[in-house]
Amino acid sequence: MKTDLDALLTALYVHLDDHVLPSRRQQRRRGRARLLSDAELVCVAVAQVLLGCDAEHRWLRLAPARIGHLFPRLPCQSEYNRHLRGAAPLLLAAAAWLVRQTPSWHERLRLMDGTPVRCGASRTTVHRSGLGEIAGYGMDKSHHAFYWGAKLMLVTTADGAVCAFSLAHPKELDERLQAIHLLHVQPPAPGPCPIVCDKGFAGAGVEKAAADLGHVLIRPPRADEPDPPVAVFPGWLRQRIEAVIWTLKNQLGLERHAARTPEGLWTRVCQRICALNAAIWHNWLIDAPVKRSLIAYDH
Repeated sequence: MKTDLDALLTALYVHLDDHVLPSRRQQRRRGRARLLSDAELVCVAVAQVLLGCDAEHRWLRLAPARIGHLFPRLPCQSEYNRHLRGAAPLLLAAAAWLVRQTPSWHERLRLMDGTPVRCGASRTTVHRSGLGEIAGYGMDKSHHAFYWGAKLMLVTTADGAVCAFSLAHPKELDERLQAIHLLHVQPPAPGPCPIVCDKGFAGAGVEKAAADLGHVLIRPPRADEPDPPVAVFPGWLRQRIEAVIWTLKNQLGLERHAARTPEGLWTRVCQRICALNAAIWHNWLIDAPVKRSLIAYDH
């Protein structure tokens, strides 16, 4: 397992430094020079997620023993926290590049679904939290419960690599409006493609808006529809994105994000998605017979 992680981080660093975040293009910053380059910072952040360290203070204690032979110059906790909070554009660029390097990027099929990202469970947290700009009360229909948090919308390939994603306030943008906005700002595929989703995306408006972009929404029929859109819905295929959501929330720690600001929440979402795409990309790179994520490390 350790050898797999070493190979993943080494390959990821080489490709990021050569093609995505080259060091020679980094702008000179004021103050002390950083110990980690942009490519190194992304690799260390990915290793943190894959090794299951949700808290940065715990990760900086474990990192020298786990990845110190690959990154001998690790920053202190305050420096790492500060640089990681501003690393969302780097993680987003890395995740977008990784998904485009997988063979499934060129397949004409996408999966789409939304899931709540809970940010607080008490009334005191709601009043005092700095996440009020992005978080609000919403309804989690899968669990028949209300929550206070943000709504994460995902578009993935058939093998689970995330092509596009966004966070939104559950009251300001409902699921259908968020999906259309995401398809506008982040093209999920090289061209028009069918998108498998659930009944929550039913509606003439959302289907027409997707069709205007060239995408066809494939969803299960509702009980009140006299003329169902599809005769047989591939329910087994839609379960794949449910597995991706479960992986992000449980195995990769998104459910335990502990963010206190909108910027911190966005960075943690980008960090988890970048780690997921990196694991899937590395599986394709080494031609692994079973496309699994590298999560099963002893903590």
